[in-house]
Amino acid sequence: MVGLTSAAGVVGFLSEPDAELQIFALRKLNEEIDSLWTEVVGSVGEVEALYEDPQFPERELAALVAAKVYYNLQEYNESMVFALCAGKLFDLDHEGEFEDTIISKCVDTYIAISDTALTNDVNQPAQLNTAFPSTTNGATSTSASLASPTMPFSQATLPSKSLLSRQDSTNTFDPAGAPAPTTALPPSLAQQRGIQRHLQAVIDQLFERCFREKRYRQVVGIAVEARKFDVIRRAILRASGDEKGNKPAKDGIGQAEELLAYLLGICMDVVQERGLRQELLRLILGLLRDVPSPDVFLIAKCIVYLNEHSMASKLLADLVETSGPRRLAEAYQIAFDLYDNSSQEFLKKVREGLPKVLEPTASQPANGVDKMDEDKLDDAQETDKILSESDGNAAAPSSLLDNSAEKPQPTSPEAEKAFDSIREILSGIKTIELNLEFLYRNNHADVAILNKLKDSLEARNSIFHTAVTLSCGFMNAGTMNANFFRDNLDWLGKAVNWSKFTATAALGVIHRGDLGNGQTLLKPYLPKDTVEGANIGSVYSQGGSLYAMGLIYANHETFALQLIRDHFKRATEEVVQHGGALGLGVAGMATGDEGIYDDLKGVLYTDSALNGEAVGIAMGLIMLGTGNIKALEDMIQYAHDTQHEKIVRGLGLGMALIMYGRQEGADELVNGLLDDTDPILRYGGIQTLALAYCGTGSNKAVRKLLHVAVSDVSDDVRRYAVMSLGFILFRKPKSVPRMVELLSESYNPHVRYGAAMALGISCAGTGLDEAIDLLEPMIKDPTDFVRQGALIALSMIMVQQNEAMNPKVGTIRKTLQKAIGDRHEDAMTKFGSAISLGIIDAGGRNCTISLQTQTGNLNMAGIVGMAVFTQYWYWFPLTHFLCLSFTPTSVIGLDQDLEVPSFKFHSATRPSLFDYPPEQETKTEDAPEKVKTAVLSTTAQAKRRAQKKEKQQRRESMDIDQTPTAPKADLGDKMDTDEPAVKTEGDGEKRDEEAKECDKPEGLKKKLEKEKVGYGLENMSRVLPAQLRFVSFPDERYKPVKKPTGGVILLNDIKPSESKTLLEMKKAKKPAQPAALGATLQDRVDATFSQGEASRAPTGAAEAAGVLTALDEGGEGEEDAEVPHEFEYHSDDE
Repeated sequence: MVGLTSAAGVVGFLSEPDAELQIFALRKLNEEIDSLWTEVVGSVGEVEALYEDPQFPERELAALVAAKVYYNLQEYNESMVFALCAGKLFDLDHEGEFEDTIISKCVDTYIAISDTALTNDVNQPAQLNTAFPSTTNGATSTSASLASPTMPFSQATLPSKSLLSRQDSTNTFDPAGAPAPTTALPPSLAQQRGIQRHLQAVIDQLFERCFREKRYRQVVGIAVEARKFDVIRRAILRASGDEKGNKPAKDGIGQAEELLAYLLGICMDVVQERGLRQELLRLILGLLRDVPSPDVFLIAKCIVYLNEHSMASKLLADLVETSGPRRLAEAYQIAFDLYDNSSQEFLKKVREGLPKVLEPTASQPANGVDKMDEDKLDDAQETDKILSESDGNAAAPSSLLDNSAEKPQPTSPEAEKAFDSIREILSGIKTIELNLEFLYRNNHADVAILNKLKDSLEARNSIFHTAVTLSCGFMNAGTMNANFFRDNLDWLGKAVNWSKFTATAALGVIHRGDLGNGQTLLKPYLPKDTVEGANIGSVYSQGGSLYAMGLIYANHETFALQLIRDHFKRATEEVVQHGGALGLGVAGMATGDEGIYDDLKGVLYTDSALNGEAVGIAMGLIMLGTGNIKALEDMIQYAHDTQHEKIVRGLGLGMALIMYGRQEGADELVNGLLDDTDPILRYGGIQTLALAYCGTGSNKAVRKLLHVAVSDVSDDVRRYAVMSLGFILFRKPKSVPRMVELLSESYNPHVRYGAAMALGISCAGTGLDEAIDLLEPMIKDPTDFVRQGALIALSMIMVQQNEAMNPKVGTIRKTLQKAIGDRHEDAMTKFGSAISLGIIDAGGRNCTISLQTQTGNLNMAGIVGMAVFTQYWYWFPLTHFLCLSFTPTSVIGLDQDLEVPSFKFHSATRPSLFDYPPEQETKTEDAPEKVKTAVLSTTAQAKRRAQKKEKQQRRESMDIDQTPTAPKADLGDKMDTDEPAVKTEGDGEKRDEEAKECDKPEGLKKKLEKEKVGYGLENMSRVLPAQLRFVSFPDERYKPVKKPTGGVILLNDIKPSESKTLLEMKKAKKPAQPAALGATLQDRVDATFSQGEASRAPTGAAEAAGVLTALDEGGEGEEDAEVPHEFEYHSDDE
């Protein structure tokens, strides 16, 4: 049957009084509406009138025709309203563009209505008494100046009502002054139209169709955006029911468990509102009890995110009390993961929540590492089982916290031993020891690079001496190898004042994690009681030693924290207080200790500029992430009262550290700081914004930073605003180069520097080509500090990269070394190049820079270390904080006895792909070449005549007739050299070898082609993050209890009855005794040398003590020399 070619006649039937004719016309138009809609547009009012007529029998048909007309007019909201009114005639199962579009509009409207209903009644957070001046306009009022959510440089608005751009009613700062153009029907209009019932019916049909087709992820995604937790629960339970029925598990993972993992991924990677994330995590915990075989590692991940220490304690206790070696290995693995992903305060509460051990423990172990105070266990309480039955509401797990019971006692000696081991793991002792052993045994630091640095940079210049010290610290971080200091005592002795402070602190970077020997190593450096007439050493080395001790015991609350605190309280010298404050902050990170905070605050109120900066940072480190309102108010008040810029800057960073990870909770503080007239406080506001939203990828935070980067009048604020993009987006490194591309070409050098550092922070360890392409032109920037930032960023990106992974790494290494030797290069660029050479080989080439843990959580210590490191712009000693971001790239397998067995795992790659980069070759031709001796032409002719005469005599003496040869043409009288005139046959071979060297990249490719794919790796070997996906465990005896993610991995011993071979630990157990203090510098040096010869394993720290603790020439602790008397000068004429 031929279709209609014109709708004129059919449209005329719509005005007929006969209902049957009208119905006939509607049916014809519905069939041919896609081709005839242009003729129906003029009569759409008549179609709507038919729908609105209550007496018309086919109202739904009229609504469907009207919906299709409006759809072709691209009036999608009106089309959706009439489609919903069409009832059953709107067929969801029919595949077509019209149906897909209307379903999409229905989902958007459903999300908008649900979100509006749930966010209207959210409680406002507690107000912070900031005492900030209120401004309504001007350059500093950044909130008022933003008029739209359009991101600069892209002119692309974000999709409305998505999780990436939803306007949060609880948000106290929103860069968008006006709402984004919406594509969904406004909730108020939907209520007026009365379509909510129809909309709900369509959504229910859509969900039911997804359930039938087993597409549970679509349901979960829509429900998360709409905040419909009952729908999420229904989807999980439906998936679990299907799994129990006829749906077998895939690869050992059930549908429900896979769906929960997907939901957790959405929760942590997509959802940007902290409140919604908390609710979803509690929902996941509540649903895990209904899964047939719940993933205990998924449970532990939720517990860490929720910061529920009591749940963590109960989970570990349940696993230990469950018989079976695999459950015990899972408990140990969860304990290792908890240590890697939690703060000291959280871990301490988890230890206290474990069942009490009956046997008394020593107050302090022999190795100097603290144990938990067992007396505190009496007050700790535990919760009911996490997976026990609870109410059916979404927040069911929260009720578990209300049920407490007396702590049970371990029931067997095996359980007591297991709990002791878990406490040791949670204290960090085991992880630190294993990482230290890995870095010690696999150290590939290239001392030739350090020697070239030392020889190229003048040690008398303090900035160069500091640069070499920092490079040495980074290159040997955690390896306990301070031999460079021991072998270069004369060079080390040139350190004075703050260079000596930094050099002493570098020992803490090198020996970081050496918990048992840290105090012994630093004993000769630590402050000593003042004795009249005695030489107590340099105050700079004393301050640096407290800083070093904090770095050794970083983020590990031990006896060292109290030791540093005692020295800090007794100190009277500002330099010692400065180092003590930094050491306290690093060692007591995130402990929330009020006593230490009060000690720091007391020193702050002395209003010393030198101490104030370090104390402000330390106060933030102690209260890291707590959001302590009282501490913030104290710091804000003093920041307005003091006149010292250094103190204000330290307090600004301290407030940012307190708001670490608080997200929306920090908005009020950010607003107040950014509206302040003081640029240093605005700088602190940007730091607060960066740390509060670090790793979230929050669009509103990015939008705020981009606006400040192009509008603030202070170069410092603009620089850090661009740099902070790296902190926000380090989980999405590929998006950063595109975002800062135009900023890297800004006319303002501070903005260009910020763009370079943002690339380095976000793309660290990735070797991302897009980032390198942006940074390479910046190496030749006309501004010295931009070149410095570009070099540092390149080293951070290229850490642990070889030429097989990234061919540009060789060129970049040569560029760094060339900048060191260039006499015309500026000092700032040389400084950046020097520390870059240390960063690119961090930890003996066994560490990468990572701001997230190997399980995907935020690396708190790494983020804090990177944030404080960026302040080297103002104060070089803060550069050492970067070592907190160094993460060993290892696979360390442990069995159920927490011992390191000897076994091999498999890497399905070529060996050279992830191999160590080659060490630098020491070139002999670097020495000055001797000038070739000139030979006069007459002398050369005389030599030739003599040689010719000698040959003739030999022929005559042999009495053999020789065939006469033609004489060689004379080359003329010219000046010759001593080089041989005739080429040998070997010269051709040399030319071939040189050609091969020039063609090295192709040779490398051929080598890769010839290499066999797949090789075995010994336990405790280096495995890069990019290599993990190629790693497998084919060993028949040892199998990992979870998917390998790097770091410590617990192994399930399949054959426990057989004997096992353990890996030999190579780390030195006993350090050398420290050098005794002598009366003079020479005495101390002699003492250290004699001691180094007597000891089997002398350490550089012990031998450097005699140099670094010496007083500087010129009277560091002495009185100034007398002024010379006046004298008269008589000339010859007088």
